[in-house]
Parts: sequence; C-alpha cells; structure tokens
Amino acid sequence: MKWEGNRESENVEDRRGYGGGGGGGFGFGGRSVGLGTIAVAVVASYFLGLNPMTVISMLTGGSSGMAPVQQIPAQAPPASDQMAKFVSTVLADTEDTWTEIFRAQGGTYAKPRLVLFSGSTPTACGTGQSASGPFYCPGDQKIYIDLSFYRLMQQRFHVSGEFAQAYVIAHEVGHHVQHLMGISDKVDSARQRMSEAQSNALSVRLELQADCFAGVWAHHADRARNILESGDVETALNAASAIGDDALQRQAQGHVVPDSFTHGTSAQRVRWFQRGIENGKLNACNTFETKQL
Repeated sequence: MKWEGNRESENVEDRRGYGGGGGGGFGFGGRSVGLGTIAVAVVASYFLGLNPMTVISMLTGGSSGMAPVQQIPAQAPPASDQMAKFVSTVLADTEDTWTEIFRAQGGTYAKPRLVLFSGSTPTACGTGQSASGPFYCPGDQKIYIDLSFYRLMQQRFHVSGEFAQAYVIAHEVGHHVQHLMGISDKVDSARQRMSEAQSNALSVRLELQADCFAGVWAHHADRARNILESGDVETALNAASAIGDDALQRQAQGHVVPDSFTHGTSAQRVRWFQRGIENGKLNACNTFETKQL
C-alpha cells in the first residue's frame, strides 16, 4: 500500500501510557486477567459482536470493573512512531475521501477522531478495553484502537499487510458514516423491538454495510491517489474472510450457529467489501433492502 509521504490527520489522540496496560495481563475488578482470556474476549467481542466486559466477567467470575469516565489529556503521537504515522495517514485518507463523497451529495462530513490507547481508556460508551479490539463510539464520534491488535491479527488469524490493517480502520470509519447518515440509530431502535435472532440478523446487515463502505473508501482513494499495490486487495479480502462469523465459530467451538451471527459469514464479508471496491457508490451498499446477502 502506498501511503508514506501522504497527508497525516490531526484528529489523532495518543493516550498510550494513560491506560491500564503493562505486565502479563490486565486488571478488572481487582482480578488479574491473563492474555489468553483477553484473546478469547477479543474474538467474542470484536468479531462476534459481544460485549467484551461481559465475556471477561463470565470467564473470570468477577465484575467487569467499569471505571468512571475521566478526562485524558489529548496529545499527538510522536513523529518517530511509524505505526502511529500509518494510522494517521489512513485516517487522513478516509477524511479526504468521505469529505468529497458527502460534498458531492450536498452534505458535510464531520470528521471522527481516532484514539490510540493501551490497556483501557474512558469513552462516552463506557470504559474501552484492549480486549474489545478496535471499535467506534457514536457517543463521542471517536474510533478507538490499541495497536497491539494488529499483532494479534497476524498471530491468531494469520492476516498481515498494510492494506488489511487499513481495512480495519476503514470499517470503523464506515460505522461513523452510518452514524452521520442516521442508519445506526434506526438499527438500534429497531433491534430493541426484535427477538435475539432478528436483532442479530439486523446487526449482520449493519456490519456488512460498514464493510462495503470500507470498500467505497478504497475505490475512491485509489482513483484519487493510487494507494493500492499488487496484492493489496487480496490481503484485505483475506482479512474479511478470516473474521467471518462462521470461520471464527469453527475455530473457537468446532461448529457454527447461524442465528448467533452478528457480522456475517466469510463469504458475505468478502462479497460486500469487494462490492464497495468495485462499485464505489453508496447506493451499492444498501444491505438492508437486498434479499441475498
């Protein structure tokens, strides 16, 4: 992926060092939670749509240890940090792309902020933990990521490559776009009146649309700035395939439970991300009205 030398976003907060990282595990409610537990919680929360604090509490028999929200000093990451430079550049690219897309439709794109943290950090959605993987909080319109997640992607899911890493950020930005368009609020409201299976099915459509929006970003970014190199799309498609609900459930429990899917199968995630890349249009990402996902 060609990104070095491109514009970096100023909307990046570096909170690393202010959280609860360090040592061989993370503390929750007075208990030490090992890295194995964290890894299970990452899979369950980020990929299967469960609350990581609930998972950790279930696994440890303790409380989730949710801390009161507090203010953390906002500072820019050091200029010498190459990975921070990478995510800042990817975020800037999404800003430029979505600003143009919104402008073309007569709208204004409100840029999200991206927060780098380690261990834990306060958010408008509660205490964010490394165990949750990257996530978007609509309450403060911020994307949160512990960069160690990229190492987990490579070690646990055998997914590597800069464009695969960019896909993770672009997916979370996709959720921000859904928030700005009022889509996520409508989905949240509808899910409250549904059964668990119906709610999960609607969650799948929301997640697949975020995958498609990530593809829309890649389509326009490459046309404008030629960011893609040979093999980049394949690495992102591999990432989408590796984190399908069916693939993760087979890895974790040896069988799949379709009614519990919240993000979509490997084939569905690949198909919608690819659709966004190939088409580049928002109306091609209407996962809520199509019969065939």
